[in-house]
Amino acid sequence: MKSKKASSFHEFARNTSDAWDIGDDEDEDFTSSSSSLQTLNSKVAKATAAQVLENHSKMRVKPERAQPALSEMPTNCKVNKSSSEAQLSRISEETCMRTPLQKQQSLPLRPVIPLVARISDQNASGAPPMTVREKTRLEKFRQLLSSHNTDLDELRKCSWPGVPREVRPVTWRLLSGYLPANMERRKLTLQRKREEYFGFIQQYYDSRNEEHHQDTYRQIHIDIPRTNPLIPLFQQPLVQEIFERILFIWAIRHPASGYVQGINDLVTPFFVVFLSEYVEEDVENFDVTNLSQDVLRSIEADSFWCMSKLLDGIQDNYTFAQPGIQKKVKALEELVSRIDEQVHNHFRKYEVEYLQFAFRWMNNLLMRELPLRCTIRLWDTYQSEPEGFSHFHLYVCAAFLIKWRKEILDEEDFQGLLMLLQNLPTIHWGNEEIGLLLAEAYRLKYMFADAPNHYRR
Repeated sequence: MKSKKASSFHEFARNTSDAWDIGDDEDEDFTSSSSSLQTLNSKVAKATAAQVLENHSKMRVKPERAQPALSEMPTNCKVNKSSSEAQLSRISEETCMRTPLQKQQSLPLRPVIPLVARISDQNASGAPPMTVREKTRLEKFRQLLSSHNTDLDELRKCSWPGVPREVRPVTWRLLSGYLPANMERRKLTLQRKREEYFGFIQQYYDSRNEEHHQDTYRQIHIDIPRTNPLIPLFQQPLVQEIFERILFIWAIRHPASGYVQGINDLVTPFFVVFLSEYVEEDVENFDVTNLSQDVLRSIEADSFWCMSKLLDGIQDNYTFAQPGIQKKVKALEELVSRIDEQVHNHFRKYEVEYLQFAFRWMNNLLMRELPLRCTIRLWDTYQSEPEGFSHFHLYVCAAFLIKWRKEILDEEDFQGLLMLLQNLPTIHWGNEEIGLLLAEAYRLKYMFADAPNHYRR
């Protein structure tokens, strides 16, 4: 690990193994119009954030000392796991719910997790029995989705606190703008767009062997096996072939950016969600050769179009010199300097540049920092927020950083800080942790979005 701070974006690009095809630094101001940041669902999002915090507070065993700040709160470790991990889950949950005094008098906070448990812990598809409230929410979604013209504003409001697994595929297609709100047009739209995608395959995919596309295809071919290596689904040859086609077609249809390492990660949530339409449980271990060719073609085409819609909103993250990421990292630094000056000064003291850890956060939308199940839950909210992937993500990153303030302040050297920030312990995270993160991110957005000078030097 480099023990010297990077003096420029270009130097950072040359010296870190996590930089991808980036050029010289462009010091652009982070600007935004307050009118464009007014969300259609601000009231429900605000209420949801408040409710999450209130529910979390009620569920916890309160110690005798004063209630800690949100950024310092320990989180419940409950995660959805397979039945083979039920005992491990109970041990972890009971330990995490103890008071600080009880923790000091008992075993360490978490038992040692064997590798097999870590792999299965990535499972995003297992779910416990539904509560009455969850059944009510699911029914609300089904009413919205089955109406002649789905009210997209209402659908966004319902989706902000999370989308039920049963209706997530169609909800994501609608929220991404891939499917029309009109029920009668959906079937024909899906048929037309799927045929259009496979028309691109016939027209362009053979060109991957041509010399001027060799570099692009070679990089994609290298990156695909690295995509979620702990999840068996993504190591299947058939799935990797699907990903190669999606990424290659997207790259040659977007020559301004082309393929950039990291875009491969952005396919995975869509692929898993659309696969879940056909698989009841344990998507991550499912053998896709059990599906028909028509089903696989539908999943592939839908994943391509929804990923394309996402990238349309953040394409400046991947154009030459990646100016979008540079602006977002600079904005994160300025925001953190306002909301937690102690953490900000700690980084300065040990010469830690935000670019050294936040570049990946922006480039991969925190996908390498969170289990896949958490990314899918996070994207429920991103797709229901106007400019969720491009703007709200900034506040999620700020909340995510401050969540680890104690651990950050405990590290007192450059190497320790970088090792912490690049390997944050989120393997046990589930919906509750993501709910708290989003609530804090919404609070920050509510405070700063309409007053960007609060985080501007």
